[in-house]
Amino acid sequence: MECNKDEAVRAKEIAEQKLTEKDIAGAQKFALKAEKMYPGLDGLSQFLEVVNVYVAHEKKTRGEVDFYGVLSLQPSADDEAVRKQYKKLALALHPDKNKSLGADGAFKIVSEAWSALYDRSKRMLSDKKRATVNDVVKKPITTYSRKKKKAETSTH
Repeated sequence: MECNKDEAVRAKEIAEQKLTEKDIAGAQKFALKAEKMYPGLDGLSQFLEVVNVYVAHEKKTRGEVDFYGVLSLQPSADDEAVRKQYKKLALALHPDKNKSLGADGAFKIVSEAWSALYDRSKRMLSDKKRATVNDVVKKPITTYSRKKKKAETSTH
C-alpha cells in the first residue's frame, strides 16, 4: 500500500504542476489518478475541490461562464440553494482553510458566481445570455396517434 501512496503523491505533484501551467484538464486527470491510487492522501480532497471549480469555470455556455456549473447547481435552483452551495464552497475553498495550490483563485471564481447569481437583476441578465431564441420560443410538439390515423383511413 505504501507503493500506491508514493505513486499517488507523485500524481498529485504532477496535477499541481499542470494547474500552474493552466492545464486544467491535465490537473484533473492526475488528481483523479492520485485519488484512485490512494484516496486518503493528505490535502487531495481539497485540491480536487479546487480543480473542479476551475474545470467548471472553463466550460462555457453560449460563450459565457456557466456560473451554475461553478456552484454545481441546476439553472432552476432557487435563491436558497444558491446561498447554501456558495456557503459550502466558500468555506471549503477559503485560502485560510484550504492551503491547496490555486485555492485563492477558485475562491474568487466561486465569489464571482455568487455575485452573478444571488443578485436578481444580475441573475436575470445571466439567464438571458444563456438563452437563445430557440430556448425561449419552443414550438409545440404534435403527435399523431394510431387511433387518429385509423379513424382517418376508415372514413375514406
